Amino acid sequence: MSEQHELQPLDESSIERVLCVAAHPDDLEYGSAAAVDKWVKAGTSVTYLLVTRGEAGIDTMAPEEAGPVREQEERDGAEEVGVTVVEFLDDFRDGVVEYGIPLRRAIAREIRIRRPDLIIATNFAPYFPGGFANQADHRAVGLATLDARADAGNRWIYRGLVDEGLEPWQARQLLVAADPEPTHFVDVSGHFEAAVASLSAHDRYLEALGPDYPKPRDLLQQILGGPAELLGVEHALTGRLIS
Repeated sequence: MSEQHELQPLDESSIERVLCVAAHPDDLEYGSAAAVDKWVKAGTSVTYLLVTRGEAGIDTMAPEEAGPVREQEERDGAEEVGVTVVEFLDDFRDGVVEYGIPLRRAIAREIRIRRPDLIIATNFAPYFPGGFANQADHRAVGLATLDARADAGNRWIYRGLVDEGLEPWQARQLLVAADPEPTHFVDVSGHFEAAVASLSAHDRYLEALGPDYPKPRDLLQQILGGPAELLGVEHALTGRLIS
């Protein structure tokens, strides 16, 4: 595993467009939103793609009710960091997302639409930093995003996309956030409060997790503050960079 002090700063100098892909509402708010706030404030175009609406995520609320609630919470959280374009896929269900061609094609289609320089993907390892088990949807979506990046650049895969007017696009970089073996970091000092506000927008979801679940500020301090101590900055988002 990479030592935190060996992490390299992400070269952000030529990033004009970023696409963030996640399985559920709230996934991007566990740290990535701090970097999003930084980029948006610097004039970078950032868009979100959510594979599901998180409809199976609240035990006390039926999916038919929870889906619209969590969708709106995601839009509210995105707004806190300046993101106005939040897209949801319609063909995948929370909790049972399967890695495969339909998922890869759907993500590749969005990559061709948005034409990002950088893609933010979710961790697809079996575990998170610290050894906590990773959820199945996260793994499926993260791996599909990795492969969709290559698919989006190949004219002869999903030829129907070209018929839609979506020419191939190869994103230069992909950053896997929350990877247990990070290689790079983004200095997000000064953007912590925006990240807290973004996660706090998911209030009904967080409330359903119970009183023992960490508060947004405490949780984000662990995620963004822990690596920062060794990097000599106030807060930092870490991830594995795949060029």
